[in-house]
Amino acid sequence: MLTLHYAPFSRAERIHWLLEELSLPYELNKMEFSPADLKSEEHRKRHPLGRVPVLEDGDVSIFESGAIVEYIIARYTDGDLKPATDSPLFPEFLQWFHYCEGMVMPPINTIVVHTLLLPEDRRDPVVLGQAQRLLTKALQPVEQAIEGRQYLLGDFSAVDIMLGHSIVKSKMTGSLEGMDNLLAYTERLKERPAFLETVIFE
Repeated sequence: MLTLHYAPFSRAERIHWLLEELSLPYELNKMEFSPADLKSEEHRKRHPLGRVPVLEDGDVSIFESGAIVEYIIARYTDGDLKPATDSPLFPEFLQWFHYCEGMVMPPINTIVVHTLLLPEDRRDPVVLGQAQRLLTKALQPVEQAIEGRQYLLGDFSAVDIMLGHSIVKSKMTGSLEGMDNLLAYTERLKERPAFLETVIFE
């Protein structure tokens, strides 16, 4: 039985969403997004930095959301949610799969820190403004790429779980203003039953 160690408002939502999309049986260890749970001695044995997600599968324990997505698809599907390596879409799959953590999530992390996590007297409006501008720039290529497509590769894939999740979180920061393609895309994601079951989007 797969076990997902999870906290809300985190990248663990991606794995929860994937498990529901694939209708895989799993157990959910839901923790609070707080040091008491995530930095506990018990959880640090699963993840040395006390973060989520962590997936346990028998003797296998793996963290990092992208690695977990790839692991589940490789172990538990017959090529679902990922183009074959000889598909012309495969390079684009790899590009957008990794773009979310390389380009989109770093400024989101900074925005969250300087709007929610730090006490007001430690928030830096200059740093916040830089992060907001970086996020807007990072989203513009995705806005162009999804023109005329339902999902990032045309059909729904694991890229929509990785990068799509990041775009939904971008909307929560108010960063999709004027990006009509991405705004419509987030609405399509919200129509998926598995998304509604697993992702906090408001």
